Amino acid sequence: MDATLDATAGRTAAAVVALADTRTDSPEAGPAGERPAAEPAQRQPRPVVTELRLSAFGPHRSAVFPLGPLTLLAGPSGSGKSQALTAYEALAGLGSGITLEEAFPDPRARIPDRAVPDAQRRRGFRLGCTVDGPVGPVRLDLAVQAEPTLRIVGERLSQDGQILLATALRDPGRSSVQAAWLTGGAIGVTRAPLPDDRLGTALLPLRVAGSTVGQRQVLAAAEQVVVALRAVFPCDPRPDRMRAAVPPGEGRLRGDCANLADVLRRTRSECGTRHALLAEAARTGCAGPVAGLDVRVPAGGGPVAAVLDRGAGRPATELARLGAGELRFLALALVLLTGPGVLAVDPAAELLSAQQALTVLVDGFDRGLDRRQGAELLRLARLSCGRGHLRLVAAVGEGTAADARDLPGVAVVDLTA
Repeated sequence: MDATLDATAGRTAAAVVALADTRTDSPEAGPAGERPAAEPAQRQPRPVVTELRLSAFGPHRSAVFPLGPLTLLAGPSGSGKSQALTAYEALAGLGSGITLEEAFPDPRARIPDRAVPDAQRRRGFRLGCTVDGPVGPVRLDLAVQAEPTLRIVGERLSQDGQILLATALRDPGRSSVQAAWLTGGAIGVTRAPLPDDRLGTALLPLRVAGSTVGQRQVLAAAEQVVVALRAVFPCDPRPDRMRAAVPPGEGRLRGDCANLADVLRRTRSECGTRHALLAEAARTGCAGPVAGLDVRVPAGGGPVAAVLDRGAGRPATELARLGAGELRFLALALVLLTGPGVLAVDPAAELLSAQQALTVLVDGFDRGLDRRQGAELLRLARLSCGRGHLRLVAAVGEGTAADARDLPGVAVVDLTA
Protein backbone atom coordinates (compact mmCIF):
# COMPACT_ATOMS: atom_id res chain seq x y z
CA MET A 1 0.00 0.00 0.00
CA ASP A 2 1.07 3.68 -0.12
CA ALA A 3 2.28 3.66 3.49
CA THR A 4 5.37 1.52 3.93
CA LEU A 5 6.95 0.31 7.10
CA ASP A 6 10.65 0.18 7.85
CA ALA A 7 12.80 -0.68 10.85
CA THR A 8 14.63 1.99 12.80
CA ALA A 9 18.36 1.67 12.25
CA GLY A 10 21.03 1.26 14.90
CA ARG A 11 20.10 1.38 18.55
CA THR A 12 16.55 0.03 18.41
CA ALA A 13 14.56 -2.53 16.48
CA ALA A 14 11.31 -0.63 16.83
CA ALA A 15 9.55 -0.23 13.51
CA VAL A 16 8.63 3.21 12.20
CA VAL A 17 6.54 4.43 9.31
CA ALA A 18 8.53 5.48 6.26
CA LEU A 19 6.39 8.44 5.28
CA ALA A 20 7.23 10.51 2.27
CA ASP A 21 6.74 13.82 4.03
CA THR A 22 9.21 13.24 6.87
CA ARG A 23 12.44 13.89 4.99
CA THR A 24 13.60 16.45 7.55
CA ASP A 25 13.72 13.81 10.27
CA SER A 26 16.98 12.04 10.87
CA PRO A 27 16.66 8.47 9.49
CA GLU A 28 18.78 7.13 12.32
CA ALA A 29 16.73 8.79 15.04
CA GLY A 30 14.71 6.41 17.19
CA PRO A 31 13.12 6.08 20.62
CA ALA A 32 16.35 5.11 22.34
CA GLY A 33 18.77 7.27 24.35
CA GLU A 34 18.15 10.57 26.08
CA ARG A 35 18.66 13.58 23.81
CA PRO A 36 17.83 17.10 24.88
CA ALA A 37 15.47 18.84 22.49
CA ALA A 38 16.74 21.94 20.72
CA GLU A 39 15.34 25.13 22.16
CA PRO A 40 12.98 26.74 19.60
CA ALA A 41 13.28 30.44 18.95
CA GLN A 42 9.68 31.08 19.98
CA ARG A 43 7.05 28.79 21.47
CA GLN A 44 3.31 29.00 21.32
CA PRO A 45 1.85 29.77 24.77
CA ARG A 46 -1.06 27.38 24.05
CA PRO A 47 -0.94 24.06 22.17
CA VAL A 48 -2.14 24.65 18.60
CA VAL A 49 -1.92 22.83 15.27
CA THR A 50 0.41 24.90 13.11
CA GLU A 51 0.70 22.56 10.11
CA LEU A 52 -1.48 19.97 8.40
CA ARG A 53 0.28 17.41 6.18
CA LEU A 54 -1.54 15.28 3.63
CA SER A 55 1.18 13.04 2.22
CA ALA A 56 -1.32 10.83 0.39
CA PHE A 57 -4.93 11.74 1.08
CA GLY A 58 -7.71 12.06 -1.51
CA PRO A 59 -6.50 14.47 -4.19
CA HIS A 60 -3.50 15.54 -2.10
CA ARG A 61 0.04 14.20 -2.36
CA SER A 62 2.95 15.69 -0.40
CA ALA A 63 0.71 18.61 0.55
CA VAL A 64 1.67 20.84 3.48
CA PHE A 65 -0.73 23.49 4.79
CA PRO A 66 0.61 26.05 7.29
CA LEU A 67 -2.11 27.05 9.75
CA GLY A 68 -2.19 30.38 11.53
CA PRO A 69 -4.72 31.92 13.92
CA LEU A 70 -7.03 32.67 10.95
CA THR A 71 -6.50 30.47 7.89
CA LEU A 72 -8.72 30.44 4.82
CA LEU A 73 -8.46 27.64 2.26
CA ALA A 74 -9.21 28.86 -1.25
CA GLY A 75 -9.28 27.18 -4.62
CA PRO A 76 -11.55 25.94 -7.38
CA SER A 77 -14.06 23.14 -6.94
CA GLY A 78 -12.25 19.81 -6.70
CA SER A 79 -9.03 21.30 -5.37
CA GLY A 80 -9.40 19.44 -2.06
CA LYS A 81 -10.52 22.10 0.42
CA SER A 82 -13.15 19.82 1.96
CA GLN A 83 -10.74 16.88 2.07
CA ALA A 84 -8.22 18.97 4.00
CA LEU A 85 -10.85 19.93 6.59
CA THR A 86 -11.99 16.29 6.78
CA ALA A 87 -8.43 15.23 7.56
CA TYR A 88 -8.10 17.86 10.31
CA GLU A 89 -11.46 16.85 11.82
CA ALA A 90 -10.48 13.16 11.74
CA LEU A 91 -7.19 13.85 13.52
CA ALA A 92 -9.10 15.87 16.10
CA GLY A 93 -11.50 13.00 16.68
CA LEU A 94 -8.68 10.47 17.04
CA GLY A 95 -6.98 12.77 19.52
CA SER A 96 -10.22 12.82 21.51
CA GLY A 97 -10.27 9.03 21.68
CA ILE A 98 -12.73 7.97 18.97
CA THR A 99 -12.06 4.89 16.87
CA LEU A 100 -10.65 4.89 13.37
CA GLU A 101 -14.01 3.79 11.96
CA GLU A 102 -15.72 6.74 13.64
CA ALA A 103 -13.06 9.14 12.34
CA PHE A 104 -13.23 7.78 8.78
CA PRO A 105 -16.75 6.44 8.11
CA ASP A 106 -15.93 6.36 4.38
CA PRO A 107 -12.22 5.44 4.29
CA ARG A 108 -12.16 4.51 0.60
CA ALA A 109 -12.98 8.13 -0.25
CA ARG A 110 -9.67 9.12 1.40
CA ILE A 111 -7.48 6.79 -0.65
CA PRO A 112 -5.28 8.88 -2.96
CA ASP A 113 -6.48 9.28 -6.51
CA ARG A 114 -5.14 6.59 -8.84
CA ALA A 115 -3.60 4.63 -5.96
CA VAL A 116 -2.70 1.07 -7.00
CA PRO A 117 -3.09 -1.85 -4.53
CA ASP A 118 0.04 -3.75 -3.51
CA ALA A 119 0.53 -7.50 -3.83
CA GLN A 120 -1.66 -8.08 -0.76
CA ARG A 121 -4.41 -5.88 -2.27
CA ARG A 122 -3.81 -3.18 0.35
CA ARG A 123 -4.42 0.52 -0.18
CA GLY A 124 -4.45 3.35 2.32
CA PHE A 125 -3.66 6.97 3.02
CA ARG A 126 -1.24 9.09 5.03
CA LEU A 127 -1.72 12.27 7.00
CA GLY A 128 -0.20 14.16 9.88
CA CYS A 129 0.15 17.46 11.68
CA THR A 130 2.55 19.56 13.71
CA VAL A 131 1.48 20.88 17.10
CA ASP A 132 3.39 23.77 18.61
CA GLY A 133 3.13 24.73 22.25
CA PRO A 134 5.03 25.01 25.51
CA VAL A 135 7.35 22.06 24.70
CA GLY A 136 8.03 23.22 21.13
CA PRO A 137 6.92 21.75 17.77
CA VAL A 138 5.85 18.10 17.85
CA ARG A 139 5.09 16.06 14.72
CA LEU A 140 2.41 13.38 14.44
CA ASP A 141 2.30 11.16 11.33
CA LEU A 142 -0.16 8.39 10.54
CA ALA A 143 -0.30 5.63 7.91
CA VAL A 144 -3.79 4.15 7.62
CA GLN A 145 -4.77 1.03 5.72
CA ALA A 146 -8.24 1.43 4.19
CA GLU A 147 -8.42 -1.83 2.21
CA PRO A 148 -9.01 -4.68 2.75
CA THR A 149 -9.55 -3.73 6.41
CA LEU A 150 -9.42 -0.33 8.12
CA ARG A 151 -6.55 -0.06 10.59
CA ILE A 152 -3.64 2.13 11.63
CA VAL A 153 -0.52 0.42 10.30
CA GLY A 154 1.99 3.01 11.44
CA GLU A 155 2.17 6.01 13.73
CA ARG A 156 5.08 8.24 14.61
CA LEU A 157 5.36 10.96 17.23
CA SER A 158 8.60 12.92 16.92
CA GLN A 159 10.31 16.08 18.03
CA ASP A 160 13.44 17.70 16.64
CA GLY A 161 14.12 14.60 14.53
CA GLN A 162 13.89 12.24 17.50
CA ILE A 163 11.18 9.59 17.41
CA LEU A 164 9.31 9.46 20.70
CA LEU A 165 6.71 6.87 19.68
CA ALA A 166 6.72 4.48 16.74
CA THR A 167 4.20 1.77 15.87
CA ALA A 168 4.11 -0.82 13.11
CA LEU A 169 1.85 -3.64 12.01
CA ARG A 170 3.77 -6.86 12.62
CA ASP A 171 1.03 -9.48 12.44
CA PRO A 172 -1.88 -8.76 10.06
CA GLY A 173 -3.89 -11.46 11.82
CA ARG A 174 -4.01 -9.47 15.07
CA SER A 175 -5.96 -6.30 15.80
CA SER A 176 -2.92 -4.58 17.31
CA VAL A 177 0.30 -2.86 16.34
CA GLN A 178 3.70 -3.15 17.96
CA ALA A 179 4.61 0.10 19.70
CA ALA A 180 7.90 1.38 21.05
CA TRP A 181 8.27 4.61 23.00
CA LEU A 182 11.21 6.43 24.52
CA THR A 183 12.12 5.43 28.06
CA GLY A 184 15.78 6.40 28.30
CA GLY A 185 18.39 5.22 30.75
CA ALA A 186 19.40 1.57 30.72
CA ILE A 187 16.11 0.42 29.21
CA GLY A 188 16.13 2.72 26.18
CA VAL A 189 12.67 1.91 24.88
CA THR A 190 9.50 0.29 26.12
CA ARG A 191 7.66 -2.05 23.75
CA ALA A 192 4.04 -3.09 24.02
CA PRO A 193 1.06 -3.79 21.75
CA LEU A 194 -1.50 -1.04 21.12
CA PRO A 195 -4.91 -1.34 19.40
CA ASP A 196 -4.81 -0.72 15.65
CA ASP A 197 -8.05 1.28 15.62
CA ARG A 198 -7.07 4.11 17.99
CA LEU A 199 -4.43 6.81 18.09
CA GLY A 200 -1.50 5.56 20.13
CA THR A 201 -0.47 9.10 21.06
CA ALA A 202 -3.82 9.58 22.83
CA LEU A 203 -3.29 6.35 24.78
CA LEU A 204 0.22 7.14 26.01
CA PRO A 205 -0.86 9.17 29.08
CA LEU A 206 -2.57 5.99 30.31
CA ARG A 207 0.44 3.75 29.60
CA VAL A 208 3.50 5.83 30.51
CA ALA A 209 4.39 6.36 34.17
CA GLY A 210 6.63 9.38 33.65
CA SER A 211 9.31 8.09 36.03
CA THR A 212 12.29 8.85 33.74
CA VAL A 213 13.39 11.91 31.80
CA GLY A 214 12.63 10.11 28.54
CA GLN A 215 9.15 9.13 29.64
CA ARG A 216 8.42 12.67 30.75
CA GLN A 217 9.52 13.94 27.36
CA VAL A 218 7.15 11.50 25.66
CA LEU A 219 4.28 12.44 27.97
CA ALA A 220 4.79 16.17 27.49
CA ALA A 221 4.81 15.83 23.71
CA ALA A 222 1.80 13.49 23.62
CA GLU A 223 -0.25 15.63 25.98
CA GLN A 224 0.49 18.76 23.94
CA VAL A 225 -0.78 17.03 20.78
CA VAL A 226 -3.89 15.68 22.51
CA VAL A 227 -4.76 19.05 24.07
CA ALA A 228 -4.55 20.78 20.67
CA LEU A 229 -6.56 18.10 18.85
CA ARG A 230 -9.30 17.91 21.47
CA ALA A 231 -9.95 21.66 21.31
CA VAL A 232 -11.60 21.55 17.88
CA PHE A 233 -15.17 22.50 16.95
CA PRO A 234 -16.28 21.39 13.45
CA CYS A 235 -19.16 23.66 12.47
CA ASP A 236 -21.61 23.26 9.59
CA PRO A 237 -24.72 25.40 10.21
CA ARG A 238 -27.82 23.77 8.74
CA PRO A 239 -30.56 26.36 8.19
CA ASP A 240 -33.14 23.60 7.53
CA ARG A 241 -32.60 22.40 11.11
CA MET A 242 -32.42 25.85 12.70
CA ARG A 243 -35.92 27.08 11.89
CA ALA A 244 -37.95 25.01 14.35
CA ALA A 245 -38.44 25.87 18.03
CA VAL A 246 -36.32 23.63 20.26
CA PRO A 247 -36.71 22.26 23.80
CA PRO A 248 -34.69 24.19 26.41
CA GLY A 249 -31.44 22.43 27.23
CA GLU A 250 -27.96 23.17 28.48
CA GLY A 251 -27.43 25.87 25.86
CA ARG A 252 -24.31 24.47 24.20
CA LEU A 253 -24.29 24.98 20.44
CA ARG A 254 -24.11 21.80 18.37
CA GLY A 255 -22.08 21.53 15.20
CA ASP A 256 -25.14 21.82 12.96
CA CYS A 257 -26.41 24.80 15.03
CA ALA A 258 -29.91 23.26 15.13
CA ASN A 259 -30.31 24.40 18.77
CA LEU A 260 -29.46 28.03 18.00
CA ALA A 261 -32.62 29.30 19.74
CA ASP A 262 -31.73 27.55 22.99
CA VAL A 263 -28.18 28.93 22.90
CA LEU A 264 -29.53 32.45 22.36
CA ARG A 265 -31.74 31.93 25.39
CA ARG A 266 -28.64 31.15 27.41
CA THR A 267 -26.43 33.94 26.06
CA ARG A 268 -29.18 36.50 26.67
CA SER A 269 -29.33 35.61 30.37
CA GLU A 270 -25.69 34.68 31.08
CA CYS A 271 -23.50 36.46 28.51
CA GLY A 272 -24.98 39.93 28.13
CA THR A 273 -21.92 41.49 26.50
CA ARG A 274 -21.51 38.78 23.88
CA HIS A 275 -25.24 38.71 23.24
CA ALA A 276 -25.15 42.44 22.60
CA LEU A 277 -22.23 42.01 20.17
CA LEU A 278 -24.18 39.33 18.33
CA ALA A 279 -27.21 41.63 18.08
CA GLU A 280 -24.93 44.36 16.70
CA ALA A 281 -23.61 41.92 14.08
CA ALA A 282 -27.17 40.98 13.18
CA ARG A 283 -27.83 44.59 12.21
CA THR A 284 -25.24 44.16 9.48
CA GLY A 285 -26.00 40.59 8.44
CA CYS A 286 -29.81 40.55 8.52
CA ALA A 287 -32.19 42.42 6.23
CA GLY A 288 -34.35 45.16 7.69
CA PRO A 289 -34.07 47.00 11.02
CA VAL A 290 -32.73 44.98 13.98
CA ALA A 291 -33.09 46.32 17.50
CA GLY A 292 -31.96 43.13 19.20
CA LEU A 293 -32.15 39.36 19.50
CA ASP A 294 -34.79 37.87 21.76
CA VAL A 295 -36.32 34.50 22.60
CA ARG A 296 -39.85 33.40 23.32
CA VAL A 297 -40.34 30.84 26.06
CA PRO A 298 -43.90 29.59 26.67
CA ALA A 299 -45.22 30.46 30.14
CA GLY A 300 -45.85 26.82 30.97
CA GLY A 301 -42.58 25.64 29.50
CA GLY A 302 -42.00 24.11 26.12
CA PRO A 303 -39.97 24.73 22.95
CA VAL A 304 -37.96 27.94 22.70
CA ALA A 305 -38.16 30.15 19.61
CA ALA A 306 -35.72 32.92 18.72
CA VAL A 307 -36.81 36.21 17.15
CA LEU A 308 -35.34 39.38 15.72
CA ASP A 309 -36.59 42.43 17.59
CA ARG A 310 -37.48 44.95 14.90
CA GLY A 311 -37.89 47.88 17.27
CA ALA A 312 -40.81 49.81 18.75
CA GLY A 313 -44.04 49.51 16.83
CA ARG A 314 -42.79 46.72 14.58
CA PRO A 315 -43.63 43.02 14.99
CA ALA A 316 -40.73 40.73 15.76
CA THR A 317 -39.55 38.26 13.12
CA GLU A 318 -39.10 34.64 14.11
CA LEU A 319 -35.80 33.13 13.00
CA ALA A 320 -37.86 30.48 11.23
CA ARG A 321 -38.82 33.16 8.67
CA LEU A 322 -35.26 34.24 7.91
CA GLY A 323 -33.40 33.26 4.79
CA ALA A 324 -30.80 30.49 4.78
CA GLY A 325 -27.95 32.99 4.43
CA GLU A 326 -29.18 35.04 7.40
CA LEU A 327 -29.41 31.92 9.57
CA ARG A 328 -25.91 30.74 8.59
CA PHE A 329 -24.60 34.23 9.28
CA LEU A 330 -26.14 34.36 12.77
CA ALA A 331 -24.87 30.89 13.65
CA LEU A 332 -21.29 31.59 12.53
CA ALA A 333 -21.29 35.00 14.22
CA LEU A 334 -22.36 33.31 17.45
CA VAL A 335 -19.57 30.75 17.12
CA LEU A 336 -16.95 33.47 16.60
CA LEU A 337 -18.19 35.50 19.56
CA THR A 338 -18.36 32.63 22.08
CA GLY A 339 -16.06 29.84 23.25
CA PRO A 340 -15.84 26.34 24.75
CA GLY A 341 -18.36 27.16 27.48
CA VAL A 342 -21.06 27.78 24.88
CA LEU A 343 -19.97 25.46 22.06
CA ALA A 344 -20.47 21.71 22.31
CA VAL A 345 -16.78 20.84 22.52
CA ASP A 346 -14.92 18.86 25.18
CA PRO A 347 -11.48 20.41 25.66
CA ALA A 348 -8.86 18.87 27.92
CA ALA A 349 -9.97 19.16 31.53
CA GLU A 350 -6.37 19.08 32.76
CA LEU A 351 -5.72 22.67 31.62
CA LEU A 352 -7.50 25.90 32.36
CA SER A 353 -9.41 27.37 29.43
CA ALA A 354 -6.99 30.32 29.42
CA GLN A 355 -4.21 27.84 28.56
CA GLN A 356 -6.06 26.40 25.56
CA ALA A 357 -7.01 27.70 22.13
CA LEU A 358 -10.20 26.52 20.46
CA THR A 359 -10.00 25.85 16.71
CA VAL A 360 -13.19 26.18 14.65
CA LEU A 361 -13.39 24.26 11.36
CA VAL A 362 -15.90 25.45 8.77
CA ASP A 363 -16.38 24.09 5.26
CA GLY A 364 -18.09 26.67 3.09
CA PHE A 365 -17.61 29.57 5.47
CA ASP A 366 -19.25 31.99 3.02
CA ARG A 367 -21.78 29.56 1.55
CA GLY A 368 -25.08 31.31 0.88
CA LEU A 369 -23.80 34.67 2.15
CA ASP A 370 -23.65 37.96 0.32
CA ARG A 371 -20.52 40.14 0.23
CA ARG A 372 -21.69 42.27 3.17
CA GLN A 373 -22.31 39.26 5.40
CA GLY A 374 -18.99 37.68 4.47
CA ALA A 375 -17.12 40.89 5.25
CA GLU A 376 -18.78 41.14 8.68
CA LEU A 377 -17.87 37.55 9.53
CA LEU A 378 -14.28 38.23 8.50
CA ARG A 379 -14.27 41.25 10.80
CA LEU A 380 -15.54 39.16 13.71
CA ALA A 381 -13.05 36.39 12.93
CA ARG A 382 -10.12 38.82 12.91
CA LEU A 383 -11.32 40.30 16.20
CA SER A 384 -11.73 36.94 17.92
CA CYS A 385 -8.68 35.17 16.47
CA GLY A 386 -6.48 38.15 17.26
CA ARG A 387 -7.00 37.57 20.98
CA GLY A 388 -5.35 34.14 20.89
CA HIS A 389 -8.13 32.03 22.41
CA LEU A 390 -9.86 31.20 19.13
CA ARG A 391 -8.50 29.96 15.80
CA LEU A 392 -10.35 29.48 12.54
CA VAL A 393 -9.63 27.19 9.59
CA ALA A 394 -12.26 27.61 6.90
CA ALA A 395 -12.83 26.87 3.23
CA VAL A 396 -14.05 29.89 1.29
CA GLY A 397 -14.99 30.94 -2.23
CA GLU A 398 -12.80 33.10 -4.40
CA GLY A 399 -14.77 36.27 -3.62
CA THR A 400 -14.13 36.03 0.11
CA ALA A 401 -10.54 34.96 -0.51
CA ALA A 402 -9.96 38.04 -2.68
CA ASP A 403 -11.37 40.31 0.03
CA ALA A 404 -9.19 38.65 2.68
CA ARG A 405 -5.83 38.50 0.91
CA ASP A 406 -4.68 41.93 2.02
CA LEU A 407 -6.25 41.89 5.48
CA PRO A 408 -3.77 41.83 8.39
CA GLY A 409 -3.91 38.65 10.43
CA VAL A 410 -5.51 36.54 7.68
CA ALA A 411 -3.61 33.76 5.89
CA VAL A 412 -5.11 32.60 2.59
CA VAL A 413 -3.82 29.19 1.44
CA ASP A 414 -4.43 28.65 -2.28
CA LEU A 415 -5.13 25.13 -3.50
CA THR A 416 -5.09 24.17 -7.16
CA ALA A 417 -7.27 21.57 -8.82
